[in-house]
Amino acid sequence: MRITVFGAAGGVGSRVVAEALARGHEVTAVVRRAGHRHDGAQVRTGDAADAGEVARLSSGQDVVIAATRPAPGREHELAATAKALLTGVARTDPAARLLIVGGAATLTVPGTGGTVVDAPDFPADLRPIARACAEQLTVCRAADPDVDWVYLSPPALLDPGERTGTYRTGTDTLLVDGSGRSAISMEDLAVALLDEAERPAHHRTRFTVAW
Repeated sequence: MRITVFGAAGGVGSRVVAEALARGHEVTAVVRRAGHRHDGAQVRTGDAADAGEVARLSSGQDVVIAATRPAPGREHELAATAKALLTGVARTDPAARLLIVGGAATLTVPGTGGTVVDAPDFPADLRPIARACAEQLTVCRAADPDVDWVYLSPPALLDPGERTGTYRTGTDTLLVDGSGRSAISMEDLAVALLDEAERPAHHRTRFTVAW
């Protein structure tokens, strides 16, 4: 499978590249600045917020995975980047499938009667990126019906850690364990993304994962 990964220099993106390479896929790792290396991948510079560059770097690919995150203070760029990704992928022929790593803010908290993660008591310093991720999901849901997109919402905690290769999947509700913890490692999030790329189970919708 030919896979392009935008945000390949980031925490999630770099692990997606590593996971895809370990599975024997042909990977194009897209970074914003030259100089970053991924042994085994074709490293290209590009901007996920530029639909023309997205189309160029996605041409001939089977799957495009976007794991980009704006710098603090530039969270508003996330929705515009989603539009560029969707527009760019729509220009590919044959059409590539788009997997976007999003946020958890719009997931419903279990046992609360419908309260979402981004509730009034949500940490103020995280609210800008939470709101930006909500807008990102809205952009996806309004996309051209010909674009096969998938939006992956991580659990509440997403940190570097161990690759266990195991996880649970859900749809619009935050997944928690028996102690109320909602978490997964970046490594296992990458596993979930590659599993979805190899065996598509979701189309034009959001899903979530957690341990």
